[in-house]
Amino acid sequence: MVRTIRIGVGAGFADDRIAPAVDLADRGELDYLVFECLAERSIALAQLERRRDPDGGWNEWLDERMDAVLEPAGRHGTTIITNMGAANPLGAAHRVAARAAALGLHGLRIAAITGDDVLPAVRSADPPLLERPGRVSSLPEVISANAYLGMDALLGALDQRVDVIVAGRVADPSLFLAPLVHEFGWAHDDWTRLAAGTAVGHLLECAGQLTGGYFADPGVKDVHDLAGLGFPLAEVRADGSFVVTKLAGTGGEVSVATVTEQLLYEIHDPARYVTPDVVADFSATELTQVGADRVAVTGVRGTARPETLKVSVGYLDGFVGEGQISYAGPNAVARGRLALDVVRERLSRDASPVQEARYELIGVDSAFPGAGTGGFPGAGTEGQPGEVRARVAARTPDLRSARRVGQEVAALWLNGPAGGGGVTRTATEDVGIASVFLPRVDVTARTTLIGSDE
Repeated sequence: MVRTIRIGVGAGFADDRIAPAVDLADRGELDYLVFECLAERSIALAQLERRRDPDGGWNEWLDERMDAVLEPAGRHGTTIITNMGAANPLGAAHRVAARAAALGLHGLRIAAITGDDVLPAVRSADPPLLERPGRVSSLPEVISANAYLGMDALLGALDQRVDVIVAGRVADPSLFLAPLVHEFGWAHDDWTRLAAGTAVGHLLECAGQLTGGYFADPGVKDVHDLAGLGFPLAEVRADGSFVVTKLAGTGGEVSVATVTEQLLYEIHDPARYVTPDVVADFSATELTQVGADRVAVTGVRGTARPETLKVSVGYLDGFVGEGQISYAGPNAVARGRLALDVVRERLSRDASPVQEARYELIGVDSAFPGAGTGGFPGAGTEGQPGEVRARVAARTPDLRSARRVGQEVAALWLNGPAGGGGVTRTATEDVGIASVFLPRVDVTARTTLIGSDE
């Protein structure tokens, strides 16, 4: 019998649903269940949170997810891998241990993966920025620098047969590739198989997006039982071939169409998808429908990994003030536009230190400027909406100025066009993201083992 590893995904982003992960843990017969919860800005925001609370900095749904899946995963011998540690993997691992003990689950082996925090090395090297001119030293106050670790950061923990791995910034597909390399013993320069394992990770990493969530478009691409959408899993063989599927009885679909969309998602160049582990080439990949909700993936190729690692640098980028107010009934659009004009003029007259701003009517021109007057293909030109939401958002150098933006919108209640209501306002510190490269020799991953009985 050909050996197959079953690997599923329990989350595709920080706030993903929990029920599909529980279903996978309970009846997916999985070897591994991966929770991928870090977006580009997530870890910088987590670092900001840790500045406020040194014991925090991990994903806010960590407790709920672990409470839901630790028992069924342990019952079925499923290893959990996650980057929910964000800015504090060690603290998050201790938290998982505490949740396991509270559930009466004793003897669990939990590993914390650290080493992605490379702020001192980035400050010292002061590398050039990738997306714009300048170096790290040219940014405002830098608060974080996290390297995208690869599969090798997780292999030591996997070799020690842990039950849960909690990491911070690890490249999304590497979370899935590492257990495959561990199970099949793939060589670290077997670029073809590493690329195939990277394809597994890339397809699964967004969870419900693969099974039809982000694919669905009513009347164009209808998806069955979207409310009951199931998360995907992959059945992987030692030669790197694999089938993506989902659990029977769950909503959504796994088809050549859904897999094609996810395969091309966020990779820039399908022939050169650069990861810490391999440069994958999806240009000759073949997708074959081999059954209901079953797609076979073959033909993935790869070349040598890069000698540098991408690093996300987080920095404080001023403050953002926002205010919103609704107008409804006849002439709502005109009153909404007048409200925006009034706030713009008032901020200008008072010389508020607004560095950049948006004045928009949500549902009319917030996504496509000019859409309300037919400014993009398909824009409606007949009639007017019966209600609009006026929004002002502006970047400012200080919190007081950011609060002033929302105050001016709130003042429209009595000092603006008729009929405004439902005001909301916020003022928050903004975190910007820049990217740099760092030689991989300057990044060292570390594994710390924690027992659930500690």
